[in-house]
Amino acid sequence: MGCLFHQDCYTRRQLRERLKREGIRHEMTMKIGVLSDTHLHGVTPSLRRILHEHLAGLDVLFHAGDVVSADVVRFLDQEVFYGVSGNMDPPEVREMLPPFRLLELDGWRIGLTHGGGGVADLEERVAGLFPDADVIVYGHSHIPANHVRSGVLFFNPGTATGYSREGRHTVGVLELGETVEGHIVEIGED
Repeated sequence: MGCLFHQDCYTRRQLRERLKREGIRHEMTMKIGVLSDTHLHGVTPSLRRILHEHLAGLDVLFHAGDVVSADVVRFLDQEVFYGVSGNMDPPEVREMLPPFRLLELDGWRIGLTHGGGGVADLEERVAGLFPDADVIVYGHSHIPANHVRSGVLFFNPGTATGYSREGRHTVGVLELGETVEGHIVEIGED
């Protein structure tokens, strides 16, 4: 068996498949913290608290746009971080983050974008960017979403620190394993 549990030998999916073939039951998931629409002009105590209380210890961090501050991007980029720019991001942030990206993590294809335009058909527009995705993470509406449509998980974490029409501030957690699950996490106010 040599290096069965050595991280450099197998991807998580390969390791899960080998364990399954050998009849060994082992739960292995990758957890991704998801932010969007923070609209912060700098790193604030509120952002630090949200990361510490709700997103600490996860494997990866996503930001689905409208970060607004390059300082926030640099702060988030201290971890394994993937972000995209949104319609409210200034040129400096747009130079740091693409408008969309397709990632493959733990064997799952994940589309990450901000979105734009009206809320009514937002999911149709973002779906058009990623016809082969298993999961589409987006922002823009400030409204949390977590549902499967046509075999694709559509996931919007809502807004952690920006304006909320619903008066809710939320972040998200995606769990990748044999299946993909999304969780919307309510956060308290400072």
